[in-house]
Amino acid sequence: MIVKDRWLRHDRKRPIQVNGRPASSTNETTWTTFDRARSSELGDGLGFALGDGVACIDLDHCLVDGRLTDSAASVVGACRGTYIEISPSGEGLHIFGFAEVGKGRNLGGIEVYDRGRFVTVTLRRFKRAPLILRDLSEVVSAL
Repeated sequence: MIVKDRWLRHDRKRPIQVNGRPASSTNETTWTTFDRARSSELGDGLGFALGDGVACIDLDHCLVDGRLTDSAASVVGACRGTYIEISPSGEGLHIFGFAEVGKGRNLGGIEVYDRGRFVTVTLRRFKRAPLILRDLSEVVSAL
């Protein structure tokens, strides 16, 4: 699990602080600890501000009736051993790990970022994904 103090809440996919004020994916004074963010009931749920080496691969519409699409299966297979969760829609996955992406990438159904963005977090693990992060540099380079 990600333990860095880069946590926030979100309301309709907009980042908010635990006090309800707007938050920013680039302003650390608007972030908090995991425990404080999780105990808050404001907004729709948790969010995480990417950075400090933590990256996210966001796979949209890759779960159909709970099963991975063929294109997503290869990405997920390459990311074994890191934390993967089901997105809020229930149709996508967020794959968290360590990587340097630089300028983010939107590859049409696959987005990859490591800074300047926040990601909604559901804590709904995909299958038996571990609660650890691993280096995803090779996977990100291949995308």
